[in-house]
Amino acid sequence: MSKTGSNRTTRVADQIRMEVADILARKTKDPRIQLVTVTDVSMTADLKIARIYVTAMNRDHFEQETKPGLNSAVGFIRTELGRRLHLRYTPELVFFRDTSAERGDRIEKLLNSLHVDSDDSVAVDAQEPTSGAETPT
Repeated sequence: MSKTGSNRTTRVADQIRMEVADILARKTKDPRIQLVTVTDVSMTADLKIARIYVTAMNRDHFEQETKPGLNSAVGFIRTELGRRLHLRYTPELVFFRDTSAERGDRIEKLLNSLHVDSDDSVAVDAQEPTSGAETPT
């Protein structure tokens, strides 16, 4: 794929992210999808499928409430998107729960635990007497 095609894919994905977020916030009336945040959109190279990543309250709420709400509103969202964007084809919309924040939190906890472990070892090393000559007083 050429660099121009890649840039276009990115531009279209960004535009879809902004428009879908606006449609969800202003146009939909379904209470199941009112607290949804669109975090990212990835497009196929032919611009026919948009994978839309969203965050919701928690995993259980997403699976039980938000995902069915988004699936029932996908036709309306796609129609609204087609009116706003001037593309040859309005892409098929597929919604996914964004887990990047959870992964980031997990990595941060792991890094913090490594930092705490290294602080403990430094403190233990400082308390142990060193071998060798003593300094004169």
